[in-house]
Amino acid sequence: MITLVALWTTVGSYIFDWNDTHIYNPAWPPHARFHNAQTMLLGTVIGLTAGWVLWVPKANALYRLQVASALASYYWITQAGSLLFPGTALVDPQFAYPGQPPAQLIVDAVTLVLLTIGFVLERDRLKRNPQL
Repeated sequence: MITLVALWTTVGSYIFDWNDTHIYNPAWPPHARFHNAQTMLLGTVIGLTAGWVLWVPKANALYRLQVASALASYYWITQAGSLLFPGTALVDPQFAYPGQPPAQLIVDAVTLVLLTIGFVLERDRLKRNPQL
């Protein structure tokens, strides 16, 4: 599950941001696009790093699990935390659908739940097999 979240973190923002609501939004000034590009690249780097830490053999598997899980969560935690900044919104008004929760909240919640479940399952497996 953690590998799936790391892969999703690597490519997900390109799926959702490479369109008219984000990178090609005519209302966005160049600096806003710069930060959107930065965020997409951040997701790529974090996802790839999480996968690398999780799958490259090391002496301590629990440590790799902890680091990979933390790395894979950063993008999603920071996306949710962005709502704490002034003037931010999950959806621009022209793209909002009344009564429908923004997709970001659903994706954030599902992703963090998958990470938590994957972490707990693998941590317990490692505790049962300390030689790993």
